[in-house]
Amino acid sequence: MTSNTAANMIDPSIFEYLQAHGAEEIEVGERLHQLTSALNRHISTCQGLLSRIHSTPSQKLSPLLQQVEETGIKPEIVAIGELARFTSNYPYYKYNHRFTRSVQNVVSTMLLTAWLGGLGTESRPGELGRLLTIEEVGEILQVPVNLKDRDAFHVTIEEYLLALTDVMEELSRLAMNSVTMGDVGLTVRISAFVKDLFAGFQLLNLRNDIVRKRIDGVKYHVKKVEDVIYDLSLRNLLPKAEGE
Repeated sequence: MTSNTAANMIDPSIFEYLQAHGAEEIEVGERLHQLTSALNRHISTCQGLLSRIHSTPSQKLSPLLQQVEETGIKPEIVAIGELARFTSNYPYYKYNHRFTRSVQNVVSTMLLTAWLGGLGTESRPGELGRLLTIEEVGEILQVPVNLKDRDAFHVTIEEYLLALTDVMEELSRLAMNSVTMGDVGLTVRISAFVKDLFAGFQLLNLRNDIVRKRIDGVKYHVKKVEDVIYDLSLRNLLPKAEGE
């Protein structure tokens, strides 16, 4: 008699609520999986094309960068737009962990393409060594950045910084391969850039453990490039400055 009375005290609506929201969670998860899978396919295409920079002299990069923009970055922008529209209907940081790595990869492909001279506009033509700001990344992707006033999809500062560490790793590899291709000038440009960027990192007051660890690891990429430059200097292969 007592057990029946206790059972009747439980409100059935509690389980109805849990069932309804549990079903919604599953639907949201499935849709997010579809959207991120499509985005990751475009990222893989873009990264695959960008991998060719390690066997392409900088003087011949223009056709490759055009292909990267058309078949890689433009589809990424469309996929990011679809993801942004869907996720903005839900609390951002509830599902952010499902797609933040993909967003970081998109940003890194954009940063690397722009640095190599791609993603130029009429107002700002592409040039070697250009670093896109986080605001410029947001403009190209047509999404907000570093949102503080509302809960919606955006590119975070952490995603931008992590993307920069990916770019530095790729450029340190390119510095060595450029020497192999006889493009020592590009190696020198990369050396100056990674040093400046690493110096900028040192000014940041980082509280995110993941970002701090990744940026601490950047020093090894800087050293790798410095070793290449040192070896070139010993062989007297560095390009002479004007008037020297």
